[in-house]
Amino acid sequence: MLKKGSKLNSILTGTCPKCQEESMYVARNPYNLPKVIEMHEHCSHCGLHYQIEPSFFYGAMYVNYGLTVALGVGVFLITKVLFNFTITQSFISIIVALIGLMPVNLRLARNIYINMFVSYDAKAKKHTS
Repeated sequence: MLKKGSKLNSILTGTCPKCQEESMYVARNPYNLPKVIEMHEHCSHCGLHYQIEPSFFYGAMYVNYGLTVALGVGVFLITKVLFNFTITQSFISIIVALIGLMPVNLRLARNIYINMFVSYDAKAKKHTS
């Protein structure tokens, strides 16, 4: 399921969608907040330019919105149904979850978005600059 070559592998690990050899991000830890969305300009292995066109990752905002809604609904259902929280407790839980997972959500949205446009290429050659 998470084998090299699958989109899910690239999405969850944040690796280059074309060769899956290198992380797209300068800092691998999403909780390094000053560098949460700072990306390499291109993959040092295959040469894929991550910013496919100017403002490319603006589209990831829509993916992030969907992830945020799904997370909010999921937290609400878990807290209300499984733990029988009050509405107020459930909404506080949603806010805490959304703030706590914001860096992960931002990266996940970018990873999903670029993987919508770039596919794995097993024959991607080592890039020489």
